[in-house]
Amino acid sequence: MQTTDTFAALGLSERTLKALEAKGFVTPTAVQAVCIPLLLQEKCDVVGRSQTGTGKTAAFSLPILETIDESKHVVQAIVLCPTRELAMQVSSEIESMKGSKHLQILPVYGGASMDLQIRRLRKGVHIVVGTPGRVMDHMKRGTLSLENISFAVLDEADEMLNMGFIEDIEMILASTPEEKRMLLFSATMPPAILSLAKRFMRRYELVEIERETKTLSATSQYYYVVRPSDKKELLTRIIDISPDFYGLVFCRTKMESDELSKELIAGGYNAEAIHGDLAQRQRELILHKLRERRITILVATDVAARGIDVQDLTHVINYSIPQNPETYIHRIGRTGRAGKKGSAITFVTPSESRRFTYLKRNIGADIEQVRIPDADKIIAMKKQRIVDTIVEGLKATHDLPFQEMALELLELDAPHKVVTTLLSLNYIGDLNVHSYQPIHDPQAPRREEYQRSDRKPGRTQQDEVRLFVARGYAHGMTRKLLVEFLKEHAHVRDHEINDVSVMEDFSFVNAKEGAAHAILNAFKKISKGEKPVVTRARTDSPNGKHLARHQKYDRFSRNKPPKKEKRRYR
Repeated sequence: MQTTDTFAALGLSERTLKALEAKGFVTPTAVQAVCIPLLLQEKCDVVGRSQTGTGKTAAFSLPILETIDESKHVVQAIVLCPTRELAMQVSSEIESMKGSKHLQILPVYGGASMDLQIRRLRKGVHIVVGTPGRVMDHMKRGTLSLENISFAVLDEADEMLNMGFIEDIEMILASTPEEKRMLLFSATMPPAILSLAKRFMRRYELVEIERETKTLSATSQYYYVVRPSDKKELLTRIIDISPDFYGLVFCRTKMESDELSKELIAGGYNAEAIHGDLAQRQRELILHKLRERRITILVATDVAARGIDVQDLTHVINYSIPQNPETYIHRIGRTGRAGKKGSAITFVTPSESRRFTYLKRNIGADIEQVRIPDADKIIAMKKQRIVDTIVEGLKATHDLPFQEMALELLELDAPHKVVTTLLSLNYIGDLNVHSYQPIHDPQAPRREEYQRSDRKPGRTQQDEVRLFVARGYAHGMTRKLLVEFLKEHAHVRDHEINDVSVMEDFSFVNAKEGAAHAILNAFKKISKGEKPVVTRARTDSPNGKHLARHQKYDRFSRNKPPKKEKRRYR
């Protein structure tokens, strides 16, 4: 089996190598080292038995990106996935590896807007990543043609067969050219998989790769179900109950990592953020401070964290849920090393429960749900740690100046009053239970965000307009960042915006009438014909009740509520 230490040795172009370097990919995994040369140089088909977490997405994506003709605006590669979640993840991963190439990658799956997908396909798409059912729908409508396909990929083929997609897959493959290249990846190799390979592949190589799991054995894995708005409070409680906390906190976006690190620093924690916007010298300085433990909390994005090698980390916190199982394994592999124990903790919002279930199943690890730490119990633990520290300190030999000062103080008042005063002066800030904010039940309805019964539909307070923003927690937004976002693009002022409600996939704000017009005009200009990011809230549902009933809408990746058919009267 061929192995190599560099991507350059695999025959990839300079443009692709630059894209991989920007992502922080340095050394190819085993499946990448074997499959990429087979597809690029020997030009044979591949059947791969490969678990999630081995790097197979890049193994099939990189040869596709190398081979596709970006000047031809037709579908040249089709990737079939068993679930919409995987289709979205694979599409996002391919997008991140295309670098400077002008390629259009489109995920298609059931439940998303068919009209939006049709518009994208008509404009020209190079790679389609989709579920078999939705791909078949497009083929039947005539909106997706596979006659120019040069690559066909079946990702997690055994899952697709288990879900009953075999007939759809056969019909899809039968519509592709015989001279195409075909890749089939599966965790297991049942007879039906091999039969599929023999029927639709010509000469193929069987590649078998086992996932490395050694990094997982010493790592205890937990998850909390928590509202997006309570994540920061939960993080501080976890840090506070772990006296030797020394870890990485992973966020989805640069904005989110910056915002979180600033909030932690303001709360007195030794934290820094690292992301792709930092210069190399800044990055090196932060990592040096982390290794010396001058900072004990590093907030990072996945891209910025690649290549970070710090020993003895006690925790990895998935503040934002990983995009795929591979990312999860890469993240938590940074703790529990060299025989030492580590903890990997994932924050899961209610809307992410389905995606997290998929993640757990594909990782094959035992991830235990735990209860959110109670503020009173945290204070009790802190008190006990103070007592333990003092008791341990009593065993040491004390300097004469302190003995003299102690005797002077004991002469002034009763010993217990002296000790009480010293404890109060040093620890009163740490032992205030009111410093912890309440954490809400994640399953309870958020009445304050979904209904405002004291307001008229479509209007807010006098001379204010309710606005809908197609950005939410999933895009890295917080209340503060959303206000800054609007100020930056529309040049409005703080006092002109209020009543900001940030939800998972969208947000609402009130703006004074003049500011509202400025915001709407600004985002209309930069929308370039697409639906603007900011629009007026619906007058019949100014707080998003219609979005709560249906799939939440985002013009980039979410669903539009189904349209009602109009009756024609003669």
